Amino acid sequence: MTRMAGTPAQTIAYPAPGSRPRKVSSERTAPHVIVLFGATGDLARRKLLPGLAHLTTSALAPDLRIVATSLEEMDDAAFAGFARAAVEEFGIHGVGQEQLDAFCEQLSYVPTSAGAEALSAAVGRARAELGEDAHLLHYLSVPPKSAFAVMAMLREAGLVEGSRVIMEKPFGTDLESAIELNDHLHETFSEDQIFRIDHFLGKEAAQNILAFRFANGLFEPIWNRNFIDHVQIDIPETLGLGRRASFYESTGAYKDMVVTHLFQVLAFVAMEPPTALEPRAISEEKNKVFRSLLPIDPAHVVRGQVAGYRDQEGVAPDSDTETFIALRCDIDNWRWAGVPFYLRTGKQLAEGQRIISIAFKEAPRSMFAVNSGVGSAGPDHLTFDLAEESKVSLSFYGKRPGPGMFLEKLSMQFSTRDTERAGDVLEAYERLLLDAMRGDHTLFTTSEGIESLWARSQDLLDDPPPVKPYAPGSWGPNAIHQLIAPHAWRLPFERVWREQR
Repeated sequence: MTRMAGTPAQTIAYPAPGSRPRKVSSERTAPHVIVLFGATGDLARRKLLPGLAHLTTSALAPDLRIVATSLEEMDDAAFAGFARAAVEEFGIHGVGQEQLDAFCEQLSYVPTSAGAEALSAAVGRARAELGEDAHLLHYLSVPPKSAFAVMAMLREAGLVEGSRVIMEKPFGTDLESAIELNDHLHETFSEDQIFRIDHFLGKEAAQNILAFRFANGLFEPIWNRNFIDHVQIDIPETLGLGRRASFYESTGAYKDMVVTHLFQVLAFVAMEPPTALEPRAISEEKNKVFRSLLPIDPAHVVRGQVAGYRDQEGVAPDSDTETFIALRCDIDNWRWAGVPFYLRTGKQLAEGQRIISIAFKEAPRSMFAVNSGVGSAGPDHLTFDLAEESKVSLSFYGKRPGPGMFLEKLSMQFSTRDTERAGDVLEAYERLLLDAMRGDHTLFTTSEGIESLWARSQDLLDDPPPVKPYAPGSWGPNAIHQLIAPHAWRLPFERVWREQR
């Protein structure tokens, strides 16, 4: 198994709700120079620059300098203006003007055309400002085809030794391409230097799965085939493809979302208890889940294509690319034998949601009258909402007030906004950037894990079922109901989350 380096996480003290946290541990994360490739792209504008601004101006991160590089020709001042606009438009933490000024002073920009020597010089200047113990982290917010060129530039610039690199998806498009990509990466970086990012695992709610499972005697004893009937991981999106249609044409919903995101979430739900809450142990348990995953059966897959997709620029008039996919998968181990996992995601659907729903087996109902209401609303569910505002709900049957024995579905709900530390929730990219600086691989994907998933996807990639049309604003093709029968999809919810009063 690949060795994974880790740095002890620093302790954060929270003096009062709403105030800035302060570092109290003597084991501080070293200062960092972050080299941001693709710094003028959409991901950098919407997530990375606002996230780095928050980390830089809070007490959470060490001292930072950011060296940005991209294809656009601009100087430091022009890029600072670009970054300022990005933070003002997309920042979620309310960075003040003085703090934003301080953040912009820590930015420098090197156009890609300036070459490796100019990049190396800029990094050298940034490191000199931070001191001899400054570490180096590269973030590759670039298309997959550009990753090899970035690797070559880093080697030429002498910026590989002792550094770490964050890689964005996709991590290949099949087993062969994944192996080729990993082999190419390993020519430059060792596995413990590579952080393959999945922002879904950076969400507070995704990590709450580990807390619920392994910190509570209430749930862990029933987290198995004896008590759980089935599991749903449902990530519908209302957004279309916009200008991404030409990229999406060679990818599709399965490669874009299922392998990279939904299977990673599935591993958190299905993994065995790790020997310790540390990166190597957790990564190994996730990889065991991937090795136990049965090959995806095309007969248990529904592929859909939204009406109008073929009319978009860059899309073939006879395209068979799916913009929607729903599938059943099975894990062949002692804990989960016979428990189906249903996954669904797609574009231009009725709602944008990110839920994990654990359906428990129904209790015997012989003691209740036929018209009592028990069973009418389906099984009990434990539901995790992976939206930024982390929510958890447990539904169950209870007696309706009044005469007689009539039952209805009730629920207990929790949200991080109900706690004193609601303001301390980090956006997913912020958390993962911090983890990478600390050398913590817990929430990142390994080469072994990603290759296992592609291997189990090969039957589907070789013989995909034909796409079925669906209307924008729907829940996908009608065949999804036959796929999950005799169960039913949890979305759309019949009940809404309770609002805070």
